[in-house]
Amino acid sequence: MTRRLRLLFEVFWIAINRFLVHDAWAIASHIALSVLTSLFPFLILMTALASLFGAGSLTDEATGIILEAWPREVAQPIADEIHKILTGRRSDILTFGLVLALYFSSSAVEALRVGLNRAYDVKEMRPWWVTRLESIAFVIGGAFVMLVLAFFVVLGPFVWRVVLHWLPALQFLDGLIDFLRIGVATVVIVAGLMIAYKFVPSGRRRWRSILPGVATTLFLWLLGGLGFGWYLEFYPGAYASTYGGLATAMVALVFLYTLGAIFLFGGELNGTIMVARRARPLVEPAPDQIDEPVVLPPI
Repeated sequence: MTRRLRLLFEVFWIAINRFLVHDAWAIASHIALSVLTSLFPFLILMTALASLFGAGSLTDEATGIILEAWPREVAQPIADEIHKILTGRRSDILTFGLVLALYFSSSAVEALRVGLNRAYDVKEMRPWWVTRLESIAFVIGGAFVMLVLAFFVVLGPFVWRVVLHWLPALQFLDGLIDFLRIGVATVVIVAGLMIAYKFVPSGRRRWRSILPGVATTLFLWLLGGLGFGWYLEFYPGAYASTYGGLATAMVALVFLYTLGAIFLFGGELNGTIMVARRARPLVEPAPDQIDEPVVLPPI
């Protein structure tokens, strides 16, 4: 047990050092700004796609799913602004502005690629236009997935009312239905993390090799979200007194910066474990060497 705890501590310590050596704080700021500037173009794209199927109202529901896991103090101002912008936008999928929205919304994926390539110690050998097209494909696929999930979230209460009409004894389960949105948001986050850690960076890797980073990122995101929400609740004027009218944007940017740093640490943890496994000797240590200190390869 002591040996495992020592190994776990050493892995986390090396991951922290790799995080610093790879300039992850600077890349996290790049991710935060890219995600913030990509969010609105992504939702514009999603609105246009929904309008093709005559379901433009699903965009508001999809926006709610995206922001469901954010602290209310961060999500509510952004949701209000998104609603204002999207209700005044054209829904023509062929407009030049939408093409630009598609291109700029893929910048967030490119930012994640830069950070994860460093975390996994891999170099991107593909041409820039190939990786950009891949990022655009991720964006379009994500938009369709969000619309499908939004459709089921809207359809769920209707189906539940039909069920209650025929089985009124299930009325006591009404409270569980309220967790539907949180459950959908959780599924979206977990699926997004697994896809990002496995497919966005260059090279190939097994699903099990990314699970430590996914679990660590989810746990730290939960703690970070609770801590950030608590700070904004008890010190509501902290950002307004410093940034004035830009307080809403700065709150969102700092929050995304925190999420980006945690995401990169999860990638560094995966990278540390991958390097350690590649360097592991093929011959098992002798019994008298089991208690010797475990030394991982240097950064």
